[in-house]
Amino acid sequence: MAGHSKFKNIMFRKGAQDKKRAKIFAKLGREIQIASKQGGSDPDSNHRLRTAIDAAKAANVPKDNIERAIKKGSDTDTSSLEEIKYEGFGPGGTSLIVETMTDNKNRTISEIRQIFSKNGGSITESGGVSHSFQRKGELIYKSDKNLESKIFDLAVESGADDVINEGDSYTIYCDPKKIINIKEKISKLPLEPFSVSLTWISSNKVNVNKEDGKKLFNLINQLEDNEDVQNISSNYDISNEVFDTIDFDK
Repeated sequence: MAGHSKFKNIMFRKGAQDKKRAKIFAKLGREIQIASKQGGSDPDSNHRLRTAIDAAKAANVPKDNIERAIKKGSDTDTSSLEEIKYEGFGPGGTSLIVETMTDNKNRTISEIRQIFSKNGGSITESGGVSHSFQRKGELIYKSDKNLESKIFDLAVESGADDVINEGDSYTIYCDPKKIINIKEKISKLPLEPFSVSLTWISSNKVNVNKEDGKKLFNLINQLEDNEDVQNISSNYDISNEVFDTIDFDK
């Protein structure tokens, strides 16, 4: 299993059931605010806003929350928010890209660096790992054997770069500009994505064992819990057998 999606699937579902729900809503709300502020409040002409709204809907964010976030994007409240991307190395020689939104970059870098350090990782300079990553759209659907061939066909016909069967889910990667079109095509089927996002995918995968995998997922989990962190991408590769032996509750 390559990439970040399997872990992301588990944390997403877990987060929808516990206290992380509020944090997920907050992160999605900030993305809508920034997208609205930078490109306008019309999702038909603002690709980033449309993607952010789709991501919020996939996470079951209430309609009122979405509308408030769009409106807030035109207010001065978001003027102090700054988007900063951090790059670093994790356990087992893995690489990570951490995207943040913050009103205090000194606080954010201090907290991010501390999380990396506590979990066997380190921050590197800009460009230190991102040279091997590409920006991609990512759609994740719950697996359905009855619809599998149709999902794959529609995704490919709509210009998807890759469709991965993760066992309990299907992950579609594409050019960011094609994510909305692919989602709309697949929406013709009785199936909705449970995750819509923009991510970074690396061509340089790194295989990790159980010990390094556990440390890496602890690192990712703690980064996810940070209020300034919006998205995390990694280049790990781990077998399903090893992945399934990791206890995420400890």
